[in-house]
Amino acid sequence: MQKEELTRDPNQTNPLVLAFLGDATYAHCVRYHLIAKGLVKPNLLHKTANRYVSAKAQANILLTLLPTLPEDEVNVVKRGRNAKSGSTAKNADIIDYRHATAFEALIGYLYLNGKEERIAEIMQQAFAIVEGE
Repeated sequence: MQKEELTRDPNQTNPLVLAFLGDATYAHCVRYHLIAKGLVKPNLLHKTANRYVSAKAQANILLTLLPTLPEDEVNVVKRGRNAKSGSTAKNADIIDYRHATAFEALIGYLYLNGKEERIAEIMQQAFAIVEGE
């Protein structure tokens, strides 16, 4: 699939739009990771994926990685965390939900900037955090 060129600067993109894209990108990476690990039963894939994509897990990943992020990424995280979504978390407290949104915004930002190697680095670290390695 060919990626279309965007006409807007990712730095000026609404952080909730970044989070929307980051959510899909992260979920895709998680699913690929689990299948690559040999999980093939759909029910088990779904249950295991939820451990990675929950707001609590994403908040934990972000807070663990935050001290190591460069300034430009921290700025995106802050924009994502402070964005007013108008919706509320179903299964998470508001702090975890905001941090999860910030993590997703970071992933979306990196994706729009074509920083696939950086996304891969963050994914590797995220998987290690969730898996407790």
